[in-house]
Amino acid sequence: MTTPLVSSSHTLRTWARHSGHPAAKLVRTLRRTVLTAHLPVIPGVHRGLWTLWHAGRGLLTTLTRVLWWTPMFRARLEAGSGRHLYLYGGLPLVLGPVRVKLGPECRLSGQVTITGRTHGPAEAPSPYLIVGRNVDIGWQTTLAVGRKIVIGDDVRLAGRNFLAGYPGHPLDPDDRARGLPDTEDQVGDIVLERGVWLATGVTVSAGVRIGRGTVVAAGSVVTHDLPPGVLAAGVPARVIRPLAADRPAS
Repeated sequence: MTTPLVSSSHTLRTWARHSGHPAAKLVRTLRRTVLTAHLPVIPGVHRGLWTLWHAGRGLLTTLTRVLWWTPMFRARLEAGSGRHLYLYGGLPLVLGPVRVKLGPECRLSGQVTITGRTHGPAEAPSPYLIVGRNVDIGWQTTLAVGRKIVIGDDVRLAGRNFLAGYPGHPLDPDDRARGLPDTEDQVGDIVLERGVWLATGVTVSAGVRIGRGTVVAAGSVVTHDLPPGVLAAGVPARVIRPLAADRPAS
């Protein structure tokens, strides 16, 4: 229920914003002046302060990355993984019983999520993420490992990619309502061969292999295997054209 005080306050704001009365115009002017008030820029002073602040923030970020984020994350990887790792923007979220093997010279956003399926058969090995050498994994990318995800050397994953090795929920609505996990037929391996590039917002379904050097356009959903050396796009993704013609003759 709206109280008289709230109603009166709303009426007053509406009047101040829209009325042509001189008093309302004065109120709007005073409000704009207060909201945009700031000290004048002092030549040489504020620029120098901005430079110091920017350098200090960069130094703090570097120290945090070197002394905290990178060693903490490498401690979660398989032994010997992640040499020469460049981890930026925080600490990736790793959930579930997933093993992670990271090749050397990779670059990884701190806003990456790595999850492992928790409801597999008791005798099955833990979900396994294998990342090759010189791989970029961008901002807000999720790697959901059902059984295995293999990312080859020189692969580029842009922001908000989703490699969906398992869905987390069953297709049957009654089973979902009871909180039952996904079923084995919904789970599959994902393989990205060497040199694959997934542009922003690409989703790759379970059981998919993308061939060497293939590029998948932004926003695509890959539901079936793609051959090597092509440009693919769409929902579901399909081959648009081969990329071999773009390469200079050897």
